[in-house]
Amino acid sequence: MRLLFIGDVVGRSGRKAVVEALPVLRQRYDLDFVVVNGENAAGGFGITETITQELLDAGADAITLGNHAFDQKDTLVFIERQPRLIRPLNFPKGTPGRGAALLKARNDADVLVINAMGRVYMHELDCPFVAIDAELGACPLKEGCDAVFIDFHAEATSEKQALGVFVDGRATGVAGTHTHAPTSDERVLPRGTAYMSDAGMSGDYNSVLGMDSEEPVHRFLARIPRQRFEPALGPATVCGLAIDVDDKTGLANKVGPLRLGGVLSQAEPAFWTS
Repeated sequence: MRLLFIGDVVGRSGRKAVVEALPVLRQRYDLDFVVVNGENAAGGFGITETITQELLDAGADAITLGNHAFDQKDTLVFIERQPRLIRPLNFPKGTPGRGAALLKARNDADVLVINAMGRVYMHELDCPFVAIDAELGACPLKEGCDAVFIDFHAEATSEKQALGVFVDGRATGVAGTHTHAPTSDERVLPRGTAYMSDAGMSGDYNSVLGMDSEEPVHRFLARIPRQRFEPALGPATVCGLAIDVDDKTGLANKVGPLRLGGVLSQAEPAFWTS
């Protein structure tokens, strides 16, 4: 199975790049399953029902969220009727929506997608390790599903790496999101789980985390806000993680970064293009 994860889509520039790229990528790589983090898709803060459908129509099989999951208040309502939109698993009991979903891939495999949020320098939510452990126990790899992908939306690299070790051998892949900067530590962990500390954002990198630079720089200098953050509108780089999955074990054979367009150095998964 071929699984692709696309990191945080930021604003109009990121949306346009991802929506244009996904149909091409699905055909070029013959992708079986695509997960997109969309928590910054609506002006940098949250996601709308229209944008959700736009990403799904472009080729996403699942959309994950993060700390901005409910910045657009109508998300509290439409998330209940959209089974492929997944918010962090460790939000308090009673939060609308779902933190995990078992979805069909194009090769008819069952893929468990889990979204969780870290707690270091983040909101004080329930323990993501305990929540993910329970989910993996309820739907074990190669017993309840054919593959498991975890989007861990977290600030601290240490927390992300610890989670990778914690689920190694029990999940197909773990990709970090939230910091908006792609790391170069993608690898297959000793027991077979693909890992990357941060997949990076899909947005304009001539910016501050995808936002027009003027206001963030002002706040660092003056320590007070002058206006709201606005997404940068330059050409976006689509960033993500490609995972080649062993159909027998559900674990990763190979892993590689994806960076297309914009200003970053370009990268494609060589194991799918050779």
